[in-house]
Amino acid sequence: MRALVVYESMFGSTQAIAQAIGEGIKTAMHTDILEVGVAPDAVPRDVGLLVVGGPTHAFSMSWPSTRRDAAGRSSAIISRERGIREWLGALPGLMTTTEAAAFDTRAISRASGSAARAVSRRLDRLGYPLVSGPTSFRVAGVTGPLVGGELDRARAWGMAIGAEVAARVLSSTTS
Repeated sequence: MRALVVYESMFGSTQAIAQAIGEGIKTAMHTDILEVGVAPDAVPRDVGLLVVGGPTHAFSMSWPSTRRDAAGRSSAIISRERGIREWLGALPGLMTTTEAAAFDTRAISRASGSAARAVSRRLDRLGYPLVSGPTSFRVAGVTGPLVGGELDRARAWGMAIGAEVAARVLSSTTS
């Protein structure tokens, strides 16, 4: 069993959070961390934990138009083409034992809205049991940087959900 962390990132903050979450999960199981543009079109069968995240744009997951707007702010954009909205939209719906969780990054000055909530709803509709509620990590402004302590919080969150899923899988194989 392994974990797959799929992320979308514009300016690097969400990528850093995804890496920290993956480091936490790695304490319990093998973990692959992939930018959405290179993520597989279907979740491999040996994935026991799927974690998906991206930045909050316009109160939800990014759209092609919001990614174009972000690209206008910097030439160093990480996720240029496909976002998590499109990736999730292309995944086949199925009943699966692969557990899932969602995260996002949000500017602290922004009003409500959360990409993680939208991702969680989409994962649930696709048939993935949710191991955690949607989790947000804060950035100081649209282009970052991350608020102090958020990488440690992301690592701890990854460690907790990884341990929970690994324990559940271990108990089901020994029963």
